[in-house]
Amino acid sequence: MMAVFDILQYGAIGDGKTNDSQAIQRAINDCATAGGGRVLLPAGRTYCSGLLVLKSNMDFYVENGARLIASGNKEDYPPSKYRNSTTGTMSNGLESPHALICAVGENDITISGGGTIDGNAEAFMDVVTPYHISGIIFPRPTLIFLGNCKRVTITQITLQNSSSWVLHPGGCEDILISGIRILCNLKMANSDGIDLDHCHNVRISNCYIECADDCIVLKNTKILEEFGPCENIVITGCTMVSTSGAFKIGTETVSDFRNILVDSCIIYNSNRGLGIQLRDQGNVENVRFTNIIIETRRFYERWWGKAEPIYVTALDRNEDQKAGSIKNVYFSNITCKGENGVYICGQADNPIEEIVLDNVRVEIDKWTKWEGGIYDKRPCIDEGLEHRDNAGVYCAHAKDVTLRNVKVVWGQDLPDYYGAALEAENVTELNLENFKGKAAIAGKQDILIQ
Repeated sequence: MMAVFDILQYGAIGDGKTNDSQAIQRAINDCATAGGGRVLLPAGRTYCSGLLVLKSNMDFYVENGARLIASGNKEDYPPSKYRNSTTGTMSNGLESPHALICAVGENDITISGGGTIDGNAEAFMDVVTPYHISGIIFPRPTLIFLGNCKRVTITQITLQNSSSWVLHPGGCEDILISGIRILCNLKMANSDGIDLDHCHNVRISNCYIECADDCIVLKNTKILEEFGPCENIVITGCTMVSTSGAFKIGTETVSDFRNILVDSCIIYNSNRGLGIQLRDQGNVENVRFTNIIIETRRFYERWWGKAEPIYVTALDRNEDQKAGSIKNVYFSNITCKGENGVYICGQADNPIEEIVLDNVRVEIDKWTKWEGGIYDKRPCIDEGLEHRDNAGVYCAHAKDVTLRNVKVVWGQDLPDYYGAALEAENVTELNLENFKGKAAIAGKQDILIQ
């Protein structure tokens, strides 16, 4: 029978105001000393806390009806110490990147229980505009950071109101995230849902994610480079809403990404749908997107992205940092409806290779007030915003591109900045198999190949 360590027995008050950090941490430490068990946050109370450090062999159990809320005092979150000055290693040096919950170098951790973990984002806000939150106070704590951990399960929990990234596993292996809700303010910049950073063997399933920044993002940051590629990732059965991008690989791409599957998901009321943004020396290969419904729309100008349902770009971040390669990316059985089309863009000296769109329907209409006729390439060396006609499918600087059973459909009475069903520029080995679509505006070319 699992040993239970009830935080009320350690002096936690649970009135939502008193800082219960010390009581909760004592329960965590005793659980670890005993060899593992369950740290229980009982239902019916709200527990206020600063940094909590989890240990191995532990189920951090926030009971259904209980809430853990982040303290609004920034002094309750120790400053980052990413690396030990002597060894240079992350696992010995990282304490917390300003996080509410943190674990480093630990194994067999579960966070569950049906309750709520609340980031108290309002405490870290300054000025709120109708479309965007500005004047944000820094540093803002991540809700959960897990560094160099193995065998992690996060299930049946609500993570909400984060002031920064919600869930950030860095250099972790064998992660299961299932049946969770992530609910963040849709105006709060940088409130990413799940950031997989140099992680291996990850399964994410049956989650609902609503946040202002990327819902699920795979990245390889420079500071965790020692942990190698992001690989063997399966995402299935998720519903996502984002003011930025629903699913993204990038832009931090110092290491490789490979063997990634996104299946049976719904994306709606989002700025961008499925994206790959390669900007550093890492390579992206063997990626599959299948059985997905996407709805995208324009948002306030300060948000990056222009309602692209699918966007794949490989662009140099700056003159000193050349982008790696993208190849073997497959999109199948996808239905898109939005205010922009598919956007694929490499570079003349670094074309994107082996891209397939198979059974993809792209419907484009206009219903928000924000200006169109723009592609957003940021971050990149050149001008980040490219003003040109928006095509149903736009592809530039690519090789071996197949559009099979792709259909482009336009709405009625569209602005003049909508153009061809297909525009291809500097694309070699372009294969069109049953491609259907006409130009949005009478008199413009249906298919434009340059």
